[in-house]
Amino acid sequence: MDIGGIDIPPSALAWKFVRSRGPGGQNVNKVATAVECRLKLDEAGIDPAVCERLKQLAASRLTAAGEIVVFADTHRTQQRNREAAIERLGALIEHARRVPKRRIPTGPTAGAKARRRDEKQRRAGIKEMRGPLRPSGDI
Repeated sequence: MDIGGIDIPPSALAWKFVRSRGPGGQNVNKVATAVECRLKLDEAGIDPAVCERLKQLAASRLTAAGEIVVFADTHRTQQRNREAAIERLGALIEHARRVPKRRIPTGPTAGAKARRRDEKQRRAGIKEMRGPLRPSGDI
């Protein structure tokens, strides 16, 4: 099964259908339409670097057993909620597949340095005016 551009074996996914919350009339009390999808990372066959980024992105959805849990209950049918869960999981995996661009630290520009010096001199002048009065020569 292709999810997020990675071929994941069906055995790595576990599906659980539970009763949905919210509106839905009598149907909400009788039919288990909400979907809980669990992706077992150790069985998914995902590249280790991608897997680490996926763990960081999943954060609160990651269990101690190394599973990512995606919950979908926005639709009124199991099939559409199942598709929504796969879509969310796919988006998460696609985001993890992108290697983040390395940030190259830069120094302050010449203009920024000049503005900083000017501001420091202005503040120093203000504070100098707060000091005690100096005698003006002859006493």
